[in-house]
Amino acid sequence: MLTSLQNPLVKQIRKLHSSKERHSQDLLLLEGTHLLEEAYAVDYPLMTLCCTEKWQTTHFELWEKASQKCMRAEVVSEEVLSALATTVQPDGVVTTAKRNYQVKKIPFSGLVLALETIQDPGNLGTIVRTAAGAGVSGLWLSKGSVDLDNPKVMRASAGQWLRVPMSVSEDLKNTVSLAKNAGMQIVATLPGAAKTYWEVDWQKPSLILLGNEGAGLSEELVAMADIQVNIPLSANVESLNVAIASALLLYEAMRQKHSL
Repeated sequence: MLTSLQNPLVKQIRKLHSSKERHSQDLLLLEGTHLLEEAYAVDYPLMTLCCTEKWQTTHFELWEKASQKCMRAEVVSEEVLSALATTVQPDGVVTTAKRNYQVKKIPFSGLVLALETIQDPGNLGTIVRTAAGAGVSGLWLSKGSVDLDNPKVMRASAGQWLRVPMSVSEDLKNTVSLAKNAGMQIVATLPGAAKTYWEVDWQKPSLILLGNEGAGLSEELVAMADIQVNIPLSANVESLNVAIASALLLYEAMRQKHSL
């Protein structure tokens, strides 16, 4: 059992709390039982599994299966596990995995999200989870947004992070232009738009533009939209959370497709 916070492996994994170190080590930090279960289910390459003795006992079948897939598996003390995790009350297991494994190409077809400078990891994780539920083809995230592999993003996605094709666009305007040239309609959400989101023909291949939590979409991206839509709100309500807005649009698109 690993009990020292000075252990080299412990030090290495603790560094993954930092975005710079996740990129440098080319590793993800998967916290909790659910993320481990999802990673195992999709055969995602696991590197190191660390768990408490209590977790090993209560999840012995998962321990046996997952540890066989890992390069290294260790039982650690409660103190060490708490240091490895970014959560206040970890559930007893932390796993590392390869970053950028089998990056899936995002097709310019179906339903695609393009997110501009999203900053809140909880919002991004919720959008990823919703996108998976709605069956999107993929998700683009602009440069300058919260890290796609931020541990909170992964937790908020409830494991769907491992299933949705996603990529960071170095130039989101260029990505939108490529989508438009491929025949996709570009839909932007704006408070003052004349159309409501349910007036869009979501049967067409569509790329949905969603903007920063505070500033919204940039003028450059708004200008590229073929259709501008609003989400009707009661008086004195200024706007909705970006994750909620994404859910409304995505599930209206799903409703239209399923009504055929």
